Amino acid sequence: MSNTTIKILAKELNLSVATVSKALRDSYEISNETKQKVLALAKKLNYVPNPYASSLRKRTSKTIAVVLPEVADSFFSLAINGIESVAQDKGYHVLIYLTHESFAREEAILSEFKSGRVDGILISVSAETIDSTHIKEVIASGKPLVFFDRICEDVETARIITDDMESSYTATTRLIEKGCERIAYLYTSLNLSINNRRLEGYKKALADQGRKIDPASIVLCGGNPADTYTTIKNLLKKKNRPDGIIACVEKLTTPIYLACKELDLSIPGDIKVVSFTNLQAALILSPTLTTVTQPAFEMGKMAATVLFKALEKNNYNLKDETVVIPSVLNIRDSTS
Repeated sequence: MSNTTIKILAKELNLSVATVSKALRDSYEISNETKQKVLALAKKLNYVPNPYASSLRKRTSKTIAVVLPEVADSFFSLAINGIESVAQDKGYHVLIYLTHESFAREEAILSEFKSGRVDGILISVSAETIDSTHIKEVIASGKPLVFFDRICEDVETARIITDDMESSYTATTRLIEKGCERIAYLYTSLNLSINNRRLEGYKKALADQGRKIDPASIVLCGGNPADTYTTIKNLLKKKNRPDGIIACVEKLTTPIYLACKELDLSIPGDIKVVSFTNLQAALILSPTLTTVTQPAFEMGKMAATVLFKALEKNNYNLKDETVVIPSVLNIRDSTS
C-alpha cells in the first residue's frame, strides 16, 4: 500500500493540506488548474485515500447496516445487490445482520446501533416483530432508518414497498379466470404486514366475484419445513381439496410441488399454483411456475438512495418518503 499522504502531496506542490484535500474532493473552491496538478501528482505517487481517517474527522463510520430476516430467500439476495450498487458509489461499506425471523435477535441487533456503530439502517422486520419500541428508540437516538418490504405500520419513517394487495388481487383473479372454484391462500405469519396486505387482496378478489370466503382455505404454514410440508399435504388430501393455491412467500413453493408429486396431483390439471417469488428456478420447474415477482433489486436500490438522502442532507424528513414499486405477474404453465 502507498505511504503517500495528503501532507506529502501538499509539501511537494507547495500548497496547504486543506487545498489539496479540497482538490481531491473536486471542490468548487479550487481551480481546475490546481486540481489537475494535485491529481497528477497523486497518481504519480500512488496516493490512496484513507477512508477511516476521513470517517474519524467527520465522526462517521462510512458504514450502513442492513437488517434482514434471512438471505436464503431470493428477494433479499437481489435487494442486497441493489443496496450495494448505491453504497459503493457513495464510498460506504454494507454490514448484513440476520435476525433469522427472531424478534429477540432483531431487538439485540438494533440496540447495538445506538452507540454509533453504523451511520444508517435499512431493515425488513422479522416474522415475530409486533412491538416496534426498539425501532423507535434507534430513530430517537438520531440514526436514520428506512423500511423496505416488511414494515411496522406504527413507525413514522421512510417505507419502500411493493403493491402487495394489488398483486395478490391480480394473482387470485388469474386463478378465478382459469376456472378455479376452491382457491387456498397459504401464509407463514400472522404479524407481517406483507402477509396481511396479500391476504386482503385475495379476499377482495373473491368478494368482487361474488364468492364466499372460506376460513378453512386460509392456511397458516408456520414452523419448521417438515411441519409446513405436512400442513400442505394434509390440505391437499382433503375431499374438497383446493384446485388453486396462492403461496404468499417463496419458501412454500417447494413443499407444494413435493406434496403434489407424492399425492399424484397434476399441476395445473388438478391444481393451479401461483407463488410470490423471485426464484429463477421458476423457469425450470416442471411445470414452470406462475409467479408474482417483486422488484427486489429496485426496492433495495431505492431504499439505499432514500437513506443516503437522510445521511447527506441536514434535517431531511424521512417521514415524508413512501415509495411503492409495482410487482409483476409472470404467467407460466402452473396456471395454464
